[in-house]
Amino acid sequence: MALLQINGVYISFGGIQALSDIELEVEQDEILALIGPNGSGKTTLFNCITGVYRPDRGEVLFQGDGLLGFSPDSIARRGVARTFQNLRLFLHMTVLDNLLLGRHVKFRKNPFNALMRIRTEELRHREVVEEIIDFLDLQAYRQARVTDCPYGVQKRVEIGRALAIEPKLLLLDEPIAGLTSEEKEETAYRITEIRGRYKTAILLVEHDLRIASRLADRMIALDYGKKIAQGSPEEVQRTPEVIKAYLGDE
Repeated sequence: MALLQINGVYISFGGIQALSDIELEVEQDEILALIGPNGSGKTTLFNCITGVYRPDRGEVLFQGDGLLGFSPDSIARRGVARTFQNLRLFLHMTVLDNLLLGRHVKFRKNPFNALMRIRTEELRHREVVEEIIDFLDLQAYRQARVTDCPYGVQKRVEIGRALAIEPKLLLLDEPIAGLTSEEKEETAYRITEIRGRYKTAILLVEHDLRIASRLADRMIALDYGKKIAQGSPEEVQRTPEVIKAYLGDE
């Protein structure tokens, strides 16, 4: 059974059909790249998976269970985490506190420990966050406010906050957009390391086809809310419909 299954998903906004009969699967430990021009429906699909939008038709299954109707925080508790195309960080909080917020779905209430000031629960979560700080090389910024950090560091913090949920499926929405060439290469390397270290499947939206092709096991292309190609990165990029979507008619 695939980790994530999307079957016949449709969603429209007014007269605009944002997604039309979308079918895809993400396997365990797979990196699947989702490509397409701006406005093709990639982020809308992320929003349907994570409970921000509810499709008009179709189903979204995670580990065989339906996700439709569940709130975003409930879906996160089930093991689905995401980053955003536009950063959604708490800019006036520290890097450390932003990462700890990613653990909120893992906190267990224990009134006795709270009364006796026993910090076992807090220390357990801090241990996870410290490992993420080391993995993403954020030691120098741990006590810095996010708003004072370089943009590339902010992108790493958002990936780290998603990892703090300990997801089984990680949705990355343009994780290298706006980065320098060196930062792009570093982030691409870390994405492959995430799969190996955290045993996490990744659904990746990316406009840089060179890096997307290098990272992905498989690739799916969307255009105007419809799936126009799927297969290996090389096969998808040779598809006439994909070439037309990116470059236009001859």
